[in-house]
Amino acid sequence: MDTPKCINCERSVEQVPLLTLTIKTGPAYICPQCLPTLIHQPQNLVGKLAGAESLQPHEH
Repeated sequence: MDTPKCINCERSVEQVPLLTLTIKTGPAYICPQCLPTLIHQPQNLVGKLAGAESLQPHEH
């Protein structure tokens, strides 16, 4: 089994804590430092996270 890595920065669970995302293609992982990207700039995760193209950024 592969070591879990952040979908954005690709650091492993051995380097940083990771949060698990549950998506239809299976689990994905993101680190706390990259979590704001998922919330505010999900377009930056297109090609890295299945379904990211349909996510809307949080409005301020």
